[in-house]
Amino acid sequence: MASGNLYAHPDGLDPNTVDRPMFQATIRPHQSLGSDGFRILMIGFGLVCLVLSIAFVRAGFWPVAGFFGLDLLALYAALKVSFRRGRSFEEVMISQIEVVLARVSHRGERREWRFNPVWTKLTRVEDEEYGLQRLTLVSRREHVVVARDASPTEREAVAAGLARALADIKKGY
Repeated sequence: MASGNLYAHPDGLDPNTVDRPMFQATIRPHQSLGSDGFRILMIGFGLVCLVLSIAFVRAGFWPVAGFFGLDLLALYAALKVSFRRGRSFEEVMISQIEVVLARVSHRGERREWRFNPVWTKLTRVEDEEYGLQRLTLVSRREHVVVARDASPTEREAVAAGLARALADIKKGY
């Protein structure tokens, strides 16, 4: 009669947990301006443009008022494009059998990379003044940048989690 745990795998891996994520993250682009801030900024900039336009019209420089309107429109369009781009995200998942990186654009287009965690390593490009600038998953001859739209502090947190998960997986082999 056998002793010990009868359900344990001879290699020490539980077959029911092999595909369970050891690390999982959803990375969204860093955006410092929220919807309330957008409203406040547009109202403030609009008031400044209105006051200056009135001053220029009273001084006889009426074409300047139209350019203030164009400035207001350009700022609005640029911020709306920025908000739309902010809907993109990356998903990173590391299990004992694979590393999956999925990048979803603001249009909903999905691109996915799959790597063997044993052959995958993490490379970092750091700057003394600005922090972690680039984080790359490297497997064989393929290089994929991770957390490219995140802030350096968020990129550092993702790097720590990825490095820990990859080290834990490689320690088991």
